[in-house]
Formats: sequence, structure tokens, C-alpha cells
Amino acid sequence: MIRSLYVKFAAVTIGIMLLSGVIAFFISNTYYQHSLKPQNDEKNTAIALQMAAFIENNPDISINDYLTNMADAGYQLYLVDNNGKDQFFGAAFRENNLDIAVAENVLNGEIYHGMLHFPQETFVTGFFTNELKNSIGVPLTYQGETYALFIRPDIKLLFNEMHLLFGVLFILTIILSILFVLLSTNYLVKPISRLSNATKQLAKGNFQVNTLHTKRKDELGELSTSFTRMAKQIEQNEQVRKEFVSNISHDIQSPLSNIKGYTNLLEGKELTQTDKQHYISIINEETERLSTMTDQLLLLASLDHEQHLVKKKHFNVSKQLKNVLKSYQWRIHEKEIVLSYTLPDLEIYGDPSLLNTVWDNLLSNALKYNQPGGSIDIQLAYENDKCSISLIDTGIGISDKDSERIFDRFYRADASRTRSVKGTGLGLSIVATIVELHGGTVTARPAEAAGTIFTVTLPISEEVFTS
Repeated sequence: MIRSLYVKFAAVTIGIMLLSGVIAFFISNTYYQHSLKPQNDEKNTAIALQMAAFIENNPDISINDYLTNMADAGYQLYLVDNNGKDQFFGAAFRENNLDIAVAENVLNGEIYHGMLHFPQETFVTGFFTNELKNSIGVPLTYQGETYALFIRPDIKLLFNEMHLLFGVLFILTIILSILFVLLSTNYLVKPISRLSNATKQLAKGNFQVNTLHTKRKDELGELSTSFTRMAKQIEQNEQVRKEFVSNISHDIQSPLSNIKGYTNLLEGKELTQTDKQHYISIINEETERLSTMTDQLLLLASLDHEQHLVKKKHFNVSKQLKNVLKSYQWRIHEKEIVLSYTLPDLEIYGDPSLLNTVWDNLLSNALKYNQPGGSIDIQLAYENDKCSISLIDTGIGISDKDSERIFDRFYRADASRTRSVKGTGLGLSIVATIVELHGGTVTARPAEAAGTIFTVTLPISEEVFTS
């Protein structure tokens, strides 16, 4: 395919050169026929008249010697008298095709404009065609006798070296043009060839396409750079996909194994009622965990592929946050958490249902990973066209490494820090997806003393969001 593209590109370029040459040929010919040809006829007519006047004004000179000198100066001459006796001077004409009537008209005093009326058949006809009828004829009187003098420039004599020079220049131009076309075509097609090979390697699962690195700043260079970035992104996506499959397999297999194990234990005949209730409770917890994971996966899938499900409108985010806090009041008291908040009234443009899920997940995490007797502080601030909601807890905290990946699906922090807390690893991923759909950002960073600070930044108005 690439070789075919190389041949096609070279053929098209050479074809364009040839077509341009043909068009230039006809344009030049048209210009000569309509502009230069009359000028050439006029100029040579003036020269012929000057020759005739000189001969007529100097009857003592030898007409043969004078015309011989003019021939040596670069003219082809033909002289004929009333008796039909003719004589040529200088180089021979390719064709002596002058009608007798033309000579008679000149002898009778007319001027013959053969150059001007020469047929328009070939390129710059009338300048290069060495024929007798392609000449200028004027009458002259010498020693009492009338003559007809026909002249035309001897192109071969005047421009012999120039013919050779232009011929060599023309041939070299063609050869060098074709050579440079082939080299430039290879220069242009080579990156495409590399891209084709890289595409094949990418299809085989090889994401290392470092051979595409180029210093070119044109469209092909930009395409190669974009392809390299795409390959890296695909590699990252593939890695995420593998991790996703591995994590979801583990997270589903673990509760299923627990359910199966405790179900088998329930079949035992020597179990006490207390043990049965304990096993049933564990089975219910694992079932609830699977149900929650399924719901979260469905929500993520909907957010990823059905963004039109997001229904935005204006609502009071401060009231919404206070309502979420009320629903968690019993858990806050149960864990003896000190709750504080600064929530000035603010109306924003967004999907209340989805943003409620964001606050629910963040507050649930703040409670889940907090210490008994700890604290949670919620702060709402706004400026210009953006608002920020921060949740600051005194829990187990987060490392810089974890803060970079904590919003990835199924990612969990160090197991030694969270082994007492069960989760699906999808909550914060849902938070990040919803916030992104609202044109905002969410970050997580360690608090100064202890714990974690989650900050959600959202646009306030519809105009900001749509822009």
C-alpha cells in the first residue's frame, strides 16, 4: 500500500509538472501569436526597408557584396528581379515555398508580411520556422532595375549557442525535477509507512511505538505525535482494563466465597441459634455488598455511555448538603464524631440527584475511615463563577502516592491501613465521574495534622458550564 502511495504521489507530481508545462506551452504560444508576432513582423519590416533604402541611396556599391555582408551578420536573404532571376544569400531556407504571385506583388511595390500571416500551427510559429514564405518582402530599385528583397533572421546563426544552452538547461531541469520529486516523495511517505507499521504493531498488542518520534513540525509530524500519545493512552486503558477485570473478579469472588462457605456451615446440625444468626448476618452483609457493587457498576456504565441522563437545573446546594448531614446524623452520633460546617446559601446549576450521590459518597468515606471521637468539617466557598466544597476529616489519612490514584476504579489504599473497612473501590470513581460531567474537578490531599481533605470545585451558573 505504501509503495503504491509512493508511486501514486510521484506520478501525480510528475504529471502536474508535465501538465503545467503543456499549459505554459499554449499560454506562451498564444502570447506570441497575439503580441510578440506583430512586433517581430514590424521590427523585421523596418530592417528590410532600411536595407532597401541603403541600396537605393548607394547605387555605386555592389548589391551582391552588401547582401553577402548582411547574410554574414545574421540574415537569410532572397533577391529576385523582374525577369524571374533569383539569388540566395546566407544559409539555405528549409523550404523555398514562395508563390510567384507574392514576388510579383512585391516587385509592383507591395510589402510582403509573411511573418505576420504565417499559419499558427506550432509553438511561436513565425520565429523558428525556416521557410521562405515566413519572411518579409520589400521592393527596391538598384541601378534602374526593380527587385524584390525577402529577408528573415538566421535563427541558427544568431542563437546556435543559446539553443544548446537552453536544450541542456531544459533536459537538466526535467531530470533534476524528477529526482527531487522522488526524494521528496520518499520524505513525505516515509512517516506514513512508519505509521502503517506502528498501526499493525498496535493491533497485535505492542504499544511501544517510539520509532514514530520526529522533529517535523508539519501535519505529518503532528499526526505522528498524536499517534504516539494515542498508543500510550491505549496502553494505559488496556492496563486499567486488566486491573478492572482482575479487581472486579476478586471483589465478586470474595463475597461469593464467603456466602458459599457460611451457607455450607448452616447445614451443620450441631449449630447453635446464635451461630446461625451470626452466619446469616454475614451472608446478608456480603449479599448487600454485591448488590451495592452491582448498582455502582451500573451507575458508572450509565455515566460513561449515557451522559444525556444528566438532568441539570438550578438548586440550592447548601440545603442539599444539610439534608445529607441530617441523614447521617445517627452514624455521626454513634461514632461520636464532632461535626462542623460553614454552608452559606448558594444556588448552582447541576443535577441534584447525581451531586447528592457525590456528597453521600464523600461523607460516607469520611465517617468510614475516621477515628472514634474524630471530627469532620465541611466548608462551602464561592468566588466569581466557581464554588468549592471541602470535606476535612481526622481519619487515617492518605499518602501522596494514593492521592494520585484514589479516584481510579477499584483502587484502594494500602490494605494494612484499611483492612478493617470493607468497600467496593467504586465510590470515589463515581464521585470523579459525576464532577467531571459537571465541568468541575475533585482532589484529595493529606490534611496538615491528620486525615484527608477532599475538595470539589464546580461551576456555579449555566452560562459558565455551557461555555
